Amino acid sequence: MTEPNASPRPESPTQRVQAISGSFLWPLALAVTIDIASGRSQVASPLTFEQSDKVIHFFVFGLLGTLIVRSRPVWRRESSRWWIAILAVSLYGIVDEFRQSFTPGRSVEVADWATDTLGAAIAVCAYLRWGAYRRLLELPLWGRRRDLPLKAESTR
Repeated sequence: MTEPNASPRPESPTQRVQAISGSFLWPLALAVTIDIASGRSQVASPLTFEQSDKVIHFFVFGLLGTLIVRSRPVWRRESSRWWIAILAVSLYGIVDEFRQSFTPGRSVEVADWATDTLGAAIAVCAYLRWGAYRRLLELPLWGRRRDLPLKAESTR
């Protein structure tokens, strides 16, 4: 069974450390960005309607889930990476909401955490099950294109 974005496992311990650190660079960068934004009393938003923060939570935490699940396969069980990504984002959402309780002008909202988790779940499932979405996300900005399967195979 071939996973989307699958690559051979690194052979030496040094190669494995490099693969893990490289594969989690973008998720870590986004998590730090979220943390910095959460620490601000006022956060600029291009959306101005009521509850627009839920839309932002949904897409930003969905992106975080996608970045985690698409990182190089460093999981012990490939089939469990989808729920690990969703769980990690959900836990990070809880920590983020707790952290906001210490920021003046910010409050903790269970709805924000639920939106974080829902965004991650939908984005991860879309990435793993919807070939067109995955191919779009995997288009290289430069260099040669990797071939990806048209359909996601079972992730049992």
